[in-house]
Amino acid sequence: MKQRLTMVLLCSVVSFNIFAGDPAAGEAKAVVCASCHGPAGNSVNPEWPKLAGQHAGYTAKQIHDFKAGATRSNALMAPMIAGLSDRDIEDISAYYAAQSSTGGFASEELHALGERIYRGGKMESGVPACIACHGPRGAGNDPAGFPRLAGQHATYTAKQLEDWRTGNRGNDPNGMMADAVRYLTPRETKAVSEYIAGLH
Repeated sequence: MKQRLTMVLLCSVVSFNIFAGDPAAGEAKAVVCASCHGPAGNSVNPEWPKLAGQHAGYTAKQIHDFKAGATRSNALMAPMIAGLSDRDIEDISAYYAAQSSTGGFASEELHALGERIYRGGKMESGVPACIACHGPRGAGNDPAGFPRLAGQHATYTAKQLEDWRTGNRGNDPNGMMADAVRYLTPRETKAVSEYIAGLH
């Protein structure tokens, strides 16, 4: 049994290494992505996410989910990714993971509220602390599939939180995000999104 488990783990590691994306190849393949996501994945439009520095596994999952269209859909993304192969997706994701995010700025007005929710949640309504999955600096957890949030546009983050709350987005594992944001008010959503933008 021990030998079999070792073999399974070894095969998993070998498989992961064989299919790991190539950042150099991904740079050429990501040229079309730059029109929305900006040079090196740092978008200037706050409605479009920064991809720079995002975990490759997370980015690849999002692209696959957009392609499938069942749990996440976007009319702008659909035609852009329709022709991507699995290899293309891995390469593009690896390229963006290797880039540096330009970071962002937090709202001074809502900083205290955003920090309180990010670090401590809302115990009275069961909203968990964001820090538990996304870390103290918003770096996320790659093996667990939790994305990097630090420096992301507040407008984009707030839209995603609202989409999870309303069911317009449903590709979170076991409905974790939908449950987490269910009892956030619009002001609290804005506050935590702006706090996240200022994390580095």
